[in-house]
Amino acid sequence: MSSVNYYTEEGLKRLRDELHDLKTKGRSDMAKQIAEARDKGDLSENAEYDAAKDAQGMLELKISKLEDLLSNARVIDQSSLDNSKVSILSKVKIKNITFNKEVNFMLVAEEEADLKQNKISVKSPIGQGLISKKVGDIATIKTPGGELKMEILEITF
Repeated sequence: MSSVNYYTEEGLKRLRDELHDLKTKGRSDMAKQIAEARDKGDLSENAEYDAAKDAQGMLELKISKLEDLLSNARVIDQSSLDNSKVSILSKVKIKNITFNKEVNFMLVAEEEADLKQNKISVKSPIGQGLISKKVGDIATIKTPGGELKMEILEITF
């Protein structure tokens, strides 16, 4: 059984839209590819047909995983969150003591993570290291690039 995953409204909508697109356009495109490959002759020696069938299997697997994810997805009610400590959907201003640099992050579900938008996953090493910390706390975070020390400067939603 999968665990409950929490999302922002926009993140959940994006996942639902992706699932809808895969089920409609994705399946339709895949059926066309298989039909085109089938029309090219003997199926026992048709590598293009085999590749299309494999791609269809991957598409169906992705659809299945998204359906499972969405069946356990919940939108977070931000009014119920405690902004005295870092949690999912927290916007955190931190000072990277190791590099003496201030950074802002928003902690989101793994599927919503986007470093370009400063959204990091709560399951990432930094996300896990910041969870439950309070303003003034110093988090020591083990990353693949080494250990980082980060001071929590501000927590908002």
